[in-house]
Amino acid sequence: MKNNHPRSFQTMNQTETIQRQPVWKKNKSTLWHYQPKHRKYKTPLFLIYSLINKPYILDLSQEMSMINAFTREGYDVYLLDFGVLGYEDKELTLDDYIKKHIQKGVRRALLHSKADQITILGYCLGGTLATIYAAIAEEPVKNVVLFAPPLDFEDSIVMKEWKLALQNKTLQVDEFIEAYEFFPTSAVRSCMKLFTAPVTASSYLSLLKRADDETYVKKWSSINNWSNDHVPFSGAVLKKIIYDLYINNKLINDQLFIEGERVQLSNIHANLLIISALDDELVPPKMSKPLIEKSSSKDKLFKTVRGGHVTIAVKGSLPQFLITWLHERSSPIN
Repeated sequence: MKNNHPRSFQTMNQTETIQRQPVWKKNKSTLWHYQPKHRKYKTPLFLIYSLINKPYILDLSQEMSMINAFTREGYDVYLLDFGVLGYEDKELTLDDYIKKHIQKGVRRALLHSKADQITILGYCLGGTLATIYAAIAEEPVKNVVLFAPPLDFEDSIVMKEWKLALQNKTLQVDEFIEAYEFFPTSAVRSCMKLFTAPVTASSYLSLLKRADDETYVKKWSSINNWSNDHVPFSGAVLKKIIYDLYINNKLINDQLFIEGERVQLSNIHANLLIISALDDELVPPKMSKPLIEKSSSKDKLFKTVRGGHVTIAVKGSLPQFLITWLHERSSPIN
């Protein structure tokens, strides 16, 4: 683990190599460190992405990399990559992800960076995980930045019929989950296609409208390939997400438990920034904003930007308000 580990990827007809170093592993999870050319801040960034897709959407190419944008600003970036599960991981739980992967990963990042405090960043479902962790964290979390985090599922736009069927028990998935225990990539991909059908159709319509724009088509193709590159899922995690988060909305109502500990959002005291996209059909702003009132953070801000669910991840640059916000809260190196 001492040598830099180059990752090469092909995208937009160009081959780019970005250096990153593995600094910690836990089962299939790897904590990657992206070191800036010129470190300007003492407070490192700890980035958490979704469990459903691979995190390379955050580093898709030199032109479309959120991680590169952060390192250009002078931040040490640590990305927790949950990896690709195997059948042997069928008993992995949401509690395991929070306590054994995220919490221990944060401790390792603090040790590796020799920092006194850390900034937690969560994107999509990774924002949900980041919120859960921040509410029970024992570590010195200075800032929490969430990008399009699904937190309040009361009025979820996607799959309202499915939610009603699950609530009324006309659609039962318990026996299905318990029978299979582990869901391979093909099963996850099929479920996500059903779940996101309206959004997918909208995406293809956008492609048709700009089919003569070669740059747009290449970018769309890269993102579309990633969106279909799902990872296997533990049945135990899937069941908890469906029932505790999606159906019973336990997180936003302070009814979720992790290893017997209640996840109370009022325990979040860190500086808090939530960023939502106005055209996000998967996680609209109303699914994220309630955390502003639920947290005890004295310094908290909710911002909206133009774009869809992955716009910020693939833009290749950061909004100016985010640059300023982090700069003022990240202990610049004099």
